[in-house]
Amino acid sequence: MNSQFWWYLARSSGIVAWALLTASMVWGLLFSTRLLKGHPTPRWLLDLHRHLGGLALSFTALHLVTLVADSYVEFGPADLLVPFVSNWRPLPVALGVVSFYLLVTVEVTSLAMKRLPRRIWLRIHFAGYLLFWLATVHGITAGTDATHPAYRAANTLAAAMVVFLTMYRLLAERTSRRRTHPRMAQPAGRSLQRVGRRRPEPRPAGAGRP
Repeated sequence: MNSQFWWYLARSSGIVAWALLTASMVWGLLFSTRLLKGHPTPRWLLDLHRHLGGLALSFTALHLVTLVADSYVEFGPADLLVPFVSNWRPLPVALGVVSFYLLVTVEVTSLAMKRLPRRIWLRIHFAGYLLFWLATVHGITAGTDATHPAYRAANTLAAAMVVFLTMYRLLAERTSRRRTHPRMAQPAGRSLQRVGRRRPEPRPAGAGRP
């Protein structure tokens, strides 16, 4: 077996885990924004979103195991589970540790979604945004393949897609609220003008005549 086998496997599993996380994020945003308008169906999008998230967690676990098995950097379990314990690039590795815990939290609460209050589950699920950006920065700063043109292009494309879909979702929600509450969409000046206007009181018959 090649002496660098575990190092190659650690690098490749980390990249695959990030790609699956990105795909899960994009599919989740497509589901919430309904950009595809039912093609494929929203149920299919939701199932794929969950499946991709589970695969991302599986490859992340493989990434951690192979880092411990590799002898290139000499990672121990504590280095990969406790932030800032690693002597090798402490901050980038710490970002990866936090990303791992966020990924576990999001996935576990997704499985228990029906048993959790909707508001609590939604707030935890929004941590997926932070998870994506932390994992992306971790890959750029800790990965030895970060300078490869293909990896840079993939990061740029992924970031652009997430930003675009997030902005689209925010704008769509704002438009939906205005349609639901039309008074909120009315300019404040017009409403004040209407309040200030009063109907003229009717004059008595013959008033103003000489």
